[in-house]
Formats: sequence, structure tokens, C-alpha cells
Amino acid sequence: MAQQAEISAILESFKKNAPEPVFSAITKARNDFIESFDAKAAIQVGETLPEFRLSDAVGNERSSAELLANGPLLITFYRGEWCPFCNIALVGFQKILEEIKSKGIIFVAISPELPNQSLSTAEKHDLKFPVLSDIGNKYAKQLGILYQQPDSLRPIFDKFGNRLAERNGDDSFAVPVPATILIDEKGLVRNTFIDPDYTKRVEPATVLEWINGLN
Repeated sequence: MAQQAEISAILESFKKNAPEPVFSAITKARNDFIESFDAKAAIQVGETLPEFRLSDAVGNERSSAELLANGPLLITFYRGEWCPFCNIALVGFQKILEEIKSKGIIFVAISPELPNQSLSTAEKHDLKFPVLSDIGNKYAKQLGILYQQPDSLRPIFDKFGNRLAERNGDDSFAVPVPATILIDEKGLVRNTFIDPDYTKRVEPATVLEWINGLN
């Protein structure tokens, strides 16, 4: 099953089983953000990737400079382990990880969750790539891919036990747009998938096409 088909199945199940007020509130918030998102303010192909220094799941600092010194860099942002769409995407990357590495590409995932949460995500989904913590979404904001979720969703998140203040270490209730970015060894952005609709994710096959297009 293609990745987007898996996501569509989750959406269909949610539509059938979620209480109508919950479904309506989440759908409205998603549609409002899709309409308001300024794609031109996000990181663009041809731009130089801003430098980052972020902690990995065991607390070690990883920098973009260090990673790029080893080759081109592939980054994916995810909202958190609580997001089923993100988990599908992370598992999809894990499935093609050996192909990514065979091309000399360094792959990392970034989320606003605290390192201990990132460690839990990596262990739960048997991920073999670094999961970095962008505490406070500072880097996501710098890249223009920040989604400030409306307060109307807070009671719904609490009801489902998704307490972002505990997971992320702050009460901003903000999450990144789940973007995927390919950067060449010179630090230039070569490809991006940045969709404000968090139910849309880049297919692994597309990422491999990007990588094969590097020269």
C-alpha cells in the first residue's frame, strides 16, 4: 500500500468514528491553516540552509555543518509521535534508509519533542536514523514552516492524552509543517516538499528520485 493510501485509510476511519464536534473542529483548523499558510515565506529551493545545532535523542548536539561535512543532507520534520500521519512517514523513511545511505546521503528527522520523547519514538518504531529536538520550534520558525495551532484544539488534544506541553517542554501548542528538504553538500536546498495540509506527505519513491537527481 502506498504511503498516502495508508494515510487516507486513517482519515476515513477518523471521519467515521470521531464525534462530530471533534471531527469538525480538527477539520476546520486544518483547512484554516491551509488557506492562510504563506508558502513564499518558507525555505525555498536554491536557498542556503540556515545552520542548526540541535540535540539528538540521547542529548548529543548535532549541527548542520557537521552533518553536511559528510555529504548531502535529507531532513524531514514531524509534529510528534502522537501524530499517526507522522509515524507512517517515519516508517516510510526507515524502509528506504539503506537506499538513502547507499547514495551517501545523511538523513535526520526533526520534531519539537524533548529528547526523551524522541528516544521513545526511535525505539518504538525501530528507527535507525537520528531524531533531533527543535525545542520551542525555533528552527522550524526560522524556516517559515511553523503552525501555531488554535486554542480550540487544546481540549481535544487533552481528551486524547496528547499533552504537548509535557512532550515539547513548552506550552506554545505550535508544531512544524511536516516538511522534507534535500540539501546538497554545498548547503543549497535542492528539493522541498512543504504542504500545509499535514495529511499530505512526500512519497518515499519521490525522495529517491530527488536523490538520484543530485549531481
